[in-house]
Amino acid sequence: MTFYVAADTGGTFTDVVAFDRERRTIRFGKTLTTYRNLVEGVIDCLRQMDVPFDTIDVIKHGTTHIINAFVQRRGAKTALLTTKGFRDVLEIGRANRPIGFDLHYVRQPPLVPRTRSFEITGRTGAGGEEIEPLDHEEIQALADMLTKSGIEAVAVSLVNAYANPAHEVAVAKLLRLKMPDAFVTTGTELTREWYEFERVSTAVANAYVGPRAKNYLNQFEQDFRKGGFNKTFYMMASNGGVLSLARSAEQPVALLESGPVGGCIGAGVYADALELKKLIAFDMGGTTAKCALVENGRYEVQPTYYVGGYDHGFPVRSPILDIVEVGAGGGSIASVDEQGRLRVGPRSAGSEPGPVAFGRGGVEPTVTDANLVLGRISAGAFMGGALQMDLQAARDSIATRICKPLGYGPNELDMVASGILQMATATMAGAIKEITIERGHDAREFDLFVFGGGGPLHGASLARDLHIPRVIVPPQPGNFSALGMLLAAARIDDTRTFLVPLNEASVTSMAEVFATMESGILETLRLEAHSNRIYFQRAAELRYRGQKHSLRLDITHQGNASSISDRFHGSYATRYGHSDANAAVEFVALKSTGYSSGDTIELDGLHDFSIAARSPPAPTYRPVYYSTLKRRLSTPVYSRASLPRDFAAGGPAVIEDYGSTIVVEPDDKFAVGRFGEVTIVCG
Repeated sequence: MTFYVAADTGGTFTDVVAFDRERRTIRFGKTLTTYRNLVEGVIDCLRQMDVPFDTIDVIKHGTTHIINAFVQRRGAKTALLTTKGFRDVLEIGRANRPIGFDLHYVRQPPLVPRTRSFEITGRTGAGGEEIEPLDHEEIQALADMLTKSGIEAVAVSLVNAYANPAHEVAVAKLLRLKMPDAFVTTGTELTREWYEFERVSTAVANAYVGPRAKNYLNQFEQDFRKGGFNKTFYMMASNGGVLSLARSAEQPVALLESGPVGGCIGAGVYADALELKKLIAFDMGGTTAKCALVENGRYEVQPTYYVGGYDHGFPVRSPILDIVEVGAGGGSIASVDEQGRLRVGPRSAGSEPGPVAFGRGGVEPTVTDANLVLGRISAGAFMGGALQMDLQAARDSIATRICKPLGYGPNELDMVASGILQMATATMAGAIKEITIERGHDAREFDLFVFGGGGPLHGASLARDLHIPRVIVPPQPGNFSALGMLLAAARIDDTRTFLVPLNEASVTSMAEVFATMESGILETLRLEAHSNRIYFQRAAELRYRGQKHSLRLDITHQGNASSISDRFHGSYATRYGHSDANAAVEFVALKSTGYSSGDTIELDGLHDFSIAARSPPAPTYRPVYYSTLKRRLSTPVYSRASLPRDFAAGGPAVIEDYGSTIVVEPDDKFAVGRFGEVTIVCG
């Protein structure tokens, strides 16, 4: 036996999926995340699934470890080296004020304070020409001073290095010789675009998490090597592809959203298989809820990510799936504030201590506790009964901490618990509106594809609020992000500034730039992905001359200047409602994405119908509270494994899975599809 393994380490649960290459079958494992040593949770799951280390051929791993380092401000002591006169780039930023009427508005402080920002001699012009040479003795003296100061990481970002990175390369080489124990990174190793502030911010962010990421990856690899694993190890990148361990250690900032992207990849694969043109991928885990659009099987990748949000955070210029995330998950804490108002999230109980019902020391009620109290989930069915939940403790917590402060009695417990869920649903619906309505899309034209431990619990309620007609729940939704990682290919993105007018001459030059970029991508993918099955997608950012913002256009099948111009005008009109066919158009940047396709995993093998063939569905019944009726109904409860292909029934119903539970509302209908997916048609 040989296995492909994917491991997703989240804020509450660690999920692992193992694909048997010979039998074409799949195994799933789930455990609470072990914060003291994140590797332990993955190893525990492999033991659950009986997957020995020496049978693993490939591991793909996604983690929230990097983003948590930024959120918690637990990075390395970092210094910044920049060109004379540009010491204050981080403080100045874009000088914009996203929240115009907040008199107390402040941004998050820079990761590197001004006292650790240093200017060096040397200057490169906007065309890439050397204006002033570097002073090597100055850099060596600075390296000695940084070492004595206990600096653990250094970011080097010099003006106009995107046009010619020679100075940055030389400075980094000197620093690595003089400071062998420090993590050194340059701006142009991460992005070759002209955005000065974003390039500096990205370099600093990469340096800030570099030592921590390197230690984490080394520990993960060492623990697996000790167990007998000696094959290929990949990390899940924020762009939807996988990176080698070595590249991940050099560019940890590329792992910012390493955990959440797996589900989007899986949603895209299912969208293709089910021929769904417009899909909202919705992932509700233990800590957060995330959503993304998938159109024609493809998800959008954004060039910039704001750590801490656009209003207060800082930018990282690194390709990342376009995901909207809110603090609403199964572990989101419900509380009553000083004004006597009910609040749900964004604080989360995580896995330590976790929801009250977990019996691990939690005392504040959560969304999971409310679902348990209302009968929507069973105290003994989650994770196959491995995680028993205390119903009475959940009831007592909601009664004491929510009902009593709000003035409700014990007979109104169901109504209050339902209110907690409605608050969480409103927050999650807001995220879906942000990614649909606020961007010119009609949510009613999409299907809602839900996964994560909480997605299937709340999918029907969300769809009803947003007037979405159908909800689709894939097999093993609680492990679906890990499954998506299993389906991910190796991917490398390269973007270059290309600021020229759109005409036939520039289209010819564009082809030459793409050829140069793709030569480097091809070499890297062949080395890291061990594959010759490599293909490319090309895109260009264009704008009307004089504008600041640009639109990205797929130009894989290039065409001439006239056809590119026509497509730009059409895309502009779609986005903004108008366009000007007579206005001059110019290129801003070129992007090439290289993919290396690996072993294909068929969706048919991801759900086992054998139990359903031997054991026809025989539901049990329990009373479940429905907010639409404001009362409980005796509801049939099915085991998902017992439902055969094409099984169909009307609501209400509860369908229990290993890592999740599907709730079908009273007026809805559901059916089981050919891949084991459950489709709910909202009434």
